[in-house]
Amino acid sequence: MSQALQGIRILDMTHVQAGPTCSQLLAWMGADVIKFEPPQGDATRGQLRDVPGADSLYFTMLNCNKRSITVNMKPAEGKLIFVDLLKVCDIVMENFGPGVLDRLGFTWEKIHQINPRIVMGSIKGFGSSGPYAEFKAYENVAQAMGGAMSTTGVPDGPPFVTGAQIGDSGTGLHLAIGLLGALQQRHRTGLGQYVEVAMMDSVMNLCRVKFRDHQRLSRGPLPEYSVPTEGLSETPRAGNDSGGGQLGNAIQCKPGGPNDFIYVVVQEAVWDALAKRIGPSLGRPDLATEAKFATIAERRKHQNEMWSLITQFASSYTKREFMAILNELDVPCGPIMSTADLADDEHVRGRDMYVELDHPQRGSWYNVGMPIKLSDSPAIISRSPTLGEHNDEVLAQVLGYDASTIDSLRAAGAMSAPAKKA
Repeated sequence: MSQALQGIRILDMTHVQAGPTCSQLLAWMGADVIKFEPPQGDATRGQLRDVPGADSLYFTMLNCNKRSITVNMKPAEGKLIFVDLLKVCDIVMENFGPGVLDRLGFTWEKIHQINPRIVMGSIKGFGSSGPYAEFKAYENVAQAMGGAMSTTGVPDGPPFVTGAQIGDSGTGLHLAIGLLGALQQRHRTGLGQYVEVAMMDSVMNLCRVKFRDHQRLSRGPLPEYSVPTEGLSETPRAGNDSGGGQLGNAIQCKPGGPNDFIYVVVQEAVWDALAKRIGPSLGRPDLATEAKFATIAERRKHQNEMWSLITQFASSYTKREFMAILNELDVPCGPIMSTADLADDEHVRGRDMYVELDHPQRGSWYNVGMPIKLSDSPAIISRSPTLGEHNDEVLAQVLGYDASTIDSLRAAGAMSAPAKKA
């Protein structure tokens, strides 16, 4: 069975999380991704290492289905390998600091000259222009400067980062879209182009509903928020409010542990059935038609009391039991799933979203699966490569180097770190 991106070859110079997220998704769709590493390898191979001498989960979970080649870009021989790979690749990706490739002599203009058809994907913290262009960025920095942190948490507490890696992995997803768009345009023009995605920009895009609310504030308060918004000029932190037209919140269930919660959305259409189900057990059989809750406008005004009543009812049930009750009423809901819940979940396993792999250094481990399901070309997930595992394979099969050429390149230090002086 052929795969969607079969025949597309990617020279992946990215490291850590944002770029590897992108290239792994493309590899899962069938692209031949050649991970182009310095002799010491991607820094994440050794970060947060849990098995001595083995690649860390940080690395293995972001670099499946790739081939690894180590190249020392300092000697001319290393640059030669890079140039030859540029000539036979469809995409080259990098997420170095500003100017790193330029100083090595490989500006976008030079790369485009070497291969006019190649698409170049570049991830930067803040882009290549503007007053922030030279700043360094990490996941939480991007969340801070892209609007996510200021709108996450509660008004009287500090801002919080989200557990979802929207700065790194979110940027990788944006880059994947940009690269596929550039490849599609190349079908028409025959030419590649430069695709840049900034982490700050990506976080802003993922926070678009907060910018919706920012502009609505100029016309009055936001009635769906459970916190006061009258007179505000910026979107506030609003706890677990749904942030949409319908009211939503996290409701604690028994036995009251840190993840014994269920998120409930009280749509206007389901209020009557929900109120009739919970009201009698609370001694309020007419809850559905009480003045404070009879209309969505009134429920918005008194939503904190509404959530208190729902929580009182939920305290007699586990999150799964309460979910069953709500599903019978067509109330949108979902239990707060911990990493342990998800790792053992039948639905997750059935959709191949937590897959077991084997690694020569670390043995059995699990990776998050491919979230994009293609009917005619499902992803086949294979392990990440060990450092330089495919040096000879890539040089021989992709570049057509013979054994003597490979030996001479190796002797010249093109694939290894320079020897330390005594």
